[in-house]
Amino acid sequence: MFLKVVNMGSYERALRVSKGIVENVSKVFLGKPEVIKMAVVALFAKGHILIEDVPGAGKTLLARALARAIGGTFRRIQFTSDLLPSDIVGLNIYSQKTETFRFHEGPVFANVVLADEINRASPRTQSALLEAMSERQVTVDNVTRPLPTPFIVIATQNPFEHHGTYPLPESQMDRFLMCLSIGYPSKDVERLILEAEGFSDKLDSLVSEVASPEEIVACQEAASSVTVSQAIMDYALELVARTRAHPGLEVGVSTRGAIGLISSAKAHASFEGRSFCIPDDVKATFVIVCAHRCIPKGGAGGLRQVRAVLLDILQNTPVPGD
Repeated sequence: MFLKVVNMGSYERALRVSKGIVENVSKVFLGKPEVIKMAVVALFAKGHILIEDVPGAGKTLLARALARAIGGTFRRIQFTSDLLPSDIVGLNIYSQKTETFRFHEGPVFANVVLADEINRASPRTQSALLEAMSERQVTVDNVTRPLPTPFIVIATQNPFEHHGTYPLPESQMDRFLMCLSIGYPSKDVERLILEAEGFSDKLDSLVSEVASPEEIVACQEAASSVTVSQAIMDYALELVARTRAHPGLEVGVSTRGAIGLISSAKAHASFEGRSFCIPDDVKATFVIVCAHRCIPKGGAGGLRQVRAVLLDILQNTPVPGD
């Protein structure tokens, strides 16, 4: 019902690359294989990730290890209230020697960009990332420059600290493909982390380069060519429609969110080495793709309430083939 074989060699490579990334990143980012998996799925889907969690959960370590595993460049931007758009995208500086302006690239010119505490910067500075995230390019003084490929932004914010922050507007939240939460490690895993005194300084020796940026681009192309049957498409659309009609939600999933759900399901199938989607691909990505795009009724409860509503929708929506 769901099977259509398309260039199986590409999907075998995607399976090899995805397993290699998870295996290597797991050497330093312990006890969270599902978080690593979804980060790779977002990468395959050409999407960006918003991580909402407390400080010290390993967000920077995850981004650094991911960049290392794919042989890509990594840049970290600490967002603060006085950060300017030019501090992100770069600027033209006049050279007296050559009597010309020379463009100096900002930290956004990297394969993996960590936007740390993104909600601490002003809306003007936050918006500097919009073109980069959507178009994978930046425009400075009417000159457009492409960003490296692959390109992924991993942004973080503390959901419990709101003093001196600027909440991301809905339009920018919608630019993130997924919203993840890492959570605390188990007691046994935390013991290993304490015994090793952390893994930040051991990352280069423990994490190997298992793919090149060119291979990741090939995996992205394989993911985009995954087959989605009409039954799977209707299932995803029904889930999206129920978010818009649910009494517990003020705002449901946008059309961009529906596109993100399909692209994430396709990337999830590619991650598993398949050339076709099954219902489990949609189930696995539905909540993390849709939760941050919805607003709960009355505005109270935040993501926790929205996730509970989405899980209820997921459990009560008929699955194709059942």
